[in-house]
Amino acid sequence: MSTHSKAKTHKKTWPFLRTVFSRTSLFIFFLAVQLIILWLAFTFLDETFTLGFFIVLSAIEVMFIMNQGGSSSFKIAWIVPIILFPVFGALFYLYLKIQSSVKRMRHRLDDEVKISDCCLAEDEALIRSIRENDPRLYGISRYLRREAHAPLCTDTAVSFYAMGEDFFPAFSEELKKAKKYIFMEYFIVAKGKIWDEILQILKEKAAEGVTVKFMFDGMNTIKNLPFGYDKELREMGIDCKIFSPVIPALATYQNNRDHRKICVIDGNTAFTGGLNLADEYANLEQRFGVWKDTGMMFKGDAAKAFSVLFMQMWNSTYRDGKKETYRLSYERYVHRECLCCGDAIKPGEGYVIPYGDSPLDEENVGENVYLNILHTARDYVHIMTPYLILDDQMMNALCFAAKRGVDVKILFPHIPDKPYAFWLGHSYYPELLTNGVRIFEYEPGFVHAKEFISDGRVGVIGTINLDFRSLYLHFENAAYLHDVPAILDMEADFQNCLGQCREIDMEAFKRLPWYKLLFGNLLKLIAPLF
Repeated sequence: MSTHSKAKTHKKTWPFLRTVFSRTSLFIFFLAVQLIILWLAFTFLDETFTLGFFIVLSAIEVMFIMNQGGSSSFKIAWIVPIILFPVFGALFYLYLKIQSSVKRMRHRLDDEVKISDCCLAEDEALIRSIRENDPRLYGISRYLRREAHAPLCTDTAVSFYAMGEDFFPAFSEELKKAKKYIFMEYFIVAKGKIWDEILQILKEKAAEGVTVKFMFDGMNTIKNLPFGYDKELREMGIDCKIFSPVIPALATYQNNRDHRKICVIDGNTAFTGGLNLADEYANLEQRFGVWKDTGMMFKGDAAKAFSVLFMQMWNSTYRDGKKETYRLSYERYVHRECLCCGDAIKPGEGYVIPYGDSPLDEENVGENVYLNILHTARDYVHIMTPYLILDDQMMNALCFAAKRGVDVKILFPHIPDKPYAFWLGHSYYPELLTNGVRIFEYEPGFVHAKEFISDGRVGVIGTINLDFRSLYLHFENAAYLHDVPAILDMEADFQNCLGQCREIDMEAFKRLPWYKLLFGNLLKLIAPLF
């Protein structure tokens, strides 16, 4: 066979294998294994004993779940299949709980957080002053410092980008200015004009001697990127790592995807927001109408905190026995004396708290920050989210804020990227509308931005959606903003988008197709899986 023929065969084979080893196929594979186990049990053991064993096991698991902390929605999502299918449900739950890979990852991440904490010192005099003068900021900053090890940052200039078309030119220009290092961590990377331009810059910078570290989520190898793409990047001089590569085994950790979007340049410039590295995010390709997404650039102290977030994740994802090969030095890349100053940075106003959220601990940082905004808002809370899949806590907070006179508006897509999630989101409309929450659908297309804006003083921008996957299952990141001028830019953009929306009231809701609403309500039973 010629080399050309082998290459063509290779290109055809890997997409097929990636499809076979997708999450759906893995789930089917595990069910087949369970069927074999059950057949053996009922064939060679007493049927009454076998059935009794699984009923007792199911009862023990239900009691264990009920006595755990956490979301009641997640508990119900597990209890229902265990009770309805005591054999399949019990085995599946037990299988997931006995795995050790998640515990190892958690220990690694905890260790990195402890090691890096010394790089994130705060000004104690400033904290005391905030405690006396701004209780709202003091409370959330102490929470994020304690639970997310996230520092309160000052002297940071913040720029807001209302669309991907505005974001990517600025993003590319900053990459070209890199002198020391570039750290990038993204959920989606897809070949096209956007990625080709960025990749060319990264290759040029690597050739100049700039350290380039790039990490992307393993789900990209199923449909966006060819198998072995990390090796291709390393051959270009870009040190690349795949977070949680998809492998043919049903493992809990594969459900915890790296949904973060972080870029740090020389420790003094950082980017985050909802934008991934693909053409649709700049509307160069339109699959769901206009793609509405937002991003933010930070110049100054906050960039240092984003560097730490990246290195914590990079350092905690190594193969056993190869820790030192993979590890980045906080002293080298984060210590103030080691940073490249680059262009003179004009200190910004207000405060920025970059933070991450891990699904491996017992603290739902992303959700708690959103809840805090809803509970402390005085005039308004304006929200952009692509998905609306709410637990009881979030639903109660949204409704209570509206009931006490806060103007709560949710800006939601009109054209969905995932129809099942879209109709599931609609199932929450009646309770929200009845309690005074106003809902607007963005008619030009799909909203992918993740934003909370409140009272002209508080804002959050990052990767955290209002759904179970973001709030409980994925690794996420965001920036909490307080008295930052860019918050007014975020609000102005929100108001501009409202002019392109149609408001959904109860009359409009009743006109929605009944069968889709029924489908959405049925999906609520397994909503935590979405």
